[in-house]
Amino acid sequence: MLRLWLLFSQSVTVLLAAYFVVATLRPGWFAGWLATHSPPPVAVAIPAPHIAPRVPTPGSFREAAARASSAVVSINISKTARPHPLAGDPWFRFFFGEQPDQTQVGLGSGVIVSDQGYVLTNNHVVENADEIEVILYDGRRTTARLIGTDPDSDLAVLRIEPDRLPAIVWGDADQLQVGDQVLAIGNPFGVGQTVTAGIVSALGRNRLGINTFENFIQTDAAINPGNSGGALVDTAGRLLGINTAIYSRSGGSMGIGFAIPASTAKSVLEAIVRDGHVTRGWIGVEPAELTQELAQAFGVESLRGVLITGVLQGGPADQAGIRPGDVLTAVGAHPVASVADLLTHIAALAPGKEYDIDVLRAGQTLRISITPAVRPKGQRTR
Repeated sequence: MLRLWLLFSQSVTVLLAAYFVVATLRPGWFAGWLATHSPPPVAVAIPAPHIAPRVPTPGSFREAAARASSAVVSINISKTARPHPLAGDPWFRFFFGEQPDQTQVGLGSGVIVSDQGYVLTNNHVVENADEIEVILYDGRRTTARLIGTDPDSDLAVLRIEPDRLPAIVWGDADQLQVGDQVLAIGNPFGVGQTVTAGIVSALGRNRLGINTFENFIQTDAAINPGNSGGALVDTAGRLLGINTAIYSRSGGSMGIGFAIPASTAKSVLEAIVRDGHVTRGWIGVEPAELTQELAQAFGVESLRGVLITGVLQGGPADQAGIRPGDVLTAVGAHPVASVADLLTHIAALAPGKEYDIDVLRAGQTLRISITPAVRPKGQRTR
């Protein structure tokens, strides 16, 4: 029995040694033999992974942000500092040396409003710029051409040339209500495009001393330096306004931001593209809010309308017969309740055409025909 066991063990040892030698020197022999004599593989059905349909996260603004963000651009401007007025004086150069011209840089945002390359931004973003660079959402950079500006509304129109421009969809700012949700999109502090969310805090904000024509949308969506000229959009990604200013004591957002309504921006855009500038009506009066004190001083019994405290000699109002002490109550079919109302309605009149205005004089309502002129630049009278 022992002899048989020794014979078996020796045989196994020799076979294993032979296997390792052949597997090392001729590995292909065993691969071919196994391929010929192995049983066919058994097919195993692996079920396809189940992919759940995409469901928007409740309360998410991802769709609105995706629609609007591609039309919002970053704007870099450069301008050469103006030389010191005494730079040519030898004594000035002796004490202070040569003053090299320094290039100033600035940044802001803009909105592509047409596939023809028109971009809306703030006038204060591009004012006095020597060169304007626009950076698109996809990273493309291009030089922009300034088409025109409107300092009274703080709007400017640029044009860029690249193909495949994503234009934003216009919304209806006149349908906005306090409490509606909005998004502000821009390039705050130059960190890159940023989307912030908030609500409409107030409508028709004016008398802020920011622009000549003020009818702002107020929002608590964070607006910071660099956001100027960016988009205020609704939850469908439609343009409601152009972000333009903030109230801040620190330089950053304090939850009080202002945007120019899309209706105003669109009318300015169309005028600049058509004529190169914005033409507004002007009648040459000095208006004042009709307070109880002014009403008593001028002998006015009603507090409805705007008090005319001065009339420019030879201006349209003077020629039409309007006098100091008149209370202007309506321009055409539009009632006037404040100085801001009067400014807005008069500016909307086409110069050279005749319109009717209603005034209250000595307790009687008079309808006066007036032909507005073109509003002079920098003119304080309405």
